[in-house]
Amino acid sequence: MAITNTWSVSDMQRTDADGAVFLIYWSMVSASDDSQYNAYDGGKLRTTPDASAPDFIPYADLTEADVLGWVYDSLIEGDETADEAKARTEAFWTAKVQKQIDAAATTASGMPWTPTPAA
Repeated sequence: MAITNTWSVSDMQRTDADGAVFLIYWSMVSASDDSQYNAYDGGKLRTTPDASAPDFIPYADLTEADVLGWVYDSLIEGDETADEAKARTEAFWTAKVQKQIDAAATTASGMPWTPTPAA
């Protein structure tokens, strides 16, 4: 059973004057292909934007990929890259979903007799 990781941004807050985004609400869902098993991570990322910085992206020009890049950067531990932080996070939550799948594969429910119909 395949497990898919889906990252998304659900909302952002910005200043009206310069469009600088200072708060990002994000999530990452790991789910089995039948969506029966899943795990979730997410949160708020506070930023300190500088509209005068050369790499500042005006609000109207932002893409979800740009903003998710900031999220991946915020997940960095030690000397890893943003891609490595993203992969580490996905691996952690994918393992949680796999554990659910494995547990379900070793358990069953039901009764060894035919149930009596309700009167």
